[in-house]
Amino acid sequence: MEDEIQEIIISSSKTINSISNNFSEIESIILKIISAIKNGNKIILFGNGGSAADAQHIAAELVGRFKLERKSFPALALTTDSSILTSLSNDYSFDTIFSRQCEGLVNENDVVIGISTTGNSINVKNGLETAKKNGAYTIGLLGNDGGQISEIVDISVIVDSKSTPRIQEAHRTIYHIICELVEKKLA
Repeated sequence: MEDEIQEIIISSSKTINSISNNFSEIESIILKIISAIKNGNKIILFGNGGSAADAQHIAAELVGRFKLERKSFPALALTTDSSILTSLSNDYSFDTIFSRQCEGLVNENDVVIGISTTGNSINVKNGLETAKKNGAYTIGLLGNDGGQISEIVDISVIVDSKSTPRIQEAHRTIYHIICELVEKKLA
């Protein structure tokens, strides 16, 4: 089992190291979030499964704190209200759970981040398209080759891997970098 554990650690490290190729995209995202917060806009996030948990994690870091004591930043994960998620799934379809929320909650110049390890989650794509119609700046944290979502967002960070766990580990590193530097620049 030691060899298998070592293999997983090496694979994770290689995937995380590969995101250094996305330096300019990560920097652009940080600057856009800083600008949005300075101008009174909010950060809205969503994804499915582990990506839903990641959306909530990012929102918590921004609203609470990452490392520094500072003013709360406006961030909201659209994955936390079970009544909204289940009613939209029941009354419309699962494909609308983020687009319907974006229709009512996203304002012009907000930053909306969709997270999808495949790059093809239909409900994430629909949410991002609606956010864009409302005038938001859209970001994709994606995996594989970026899928359909990479074609519709303003900017994306694509983790070049087909392994969902390795993509999620790299996403976690990316959003920790974002949260740390946004906080440092605004605190």
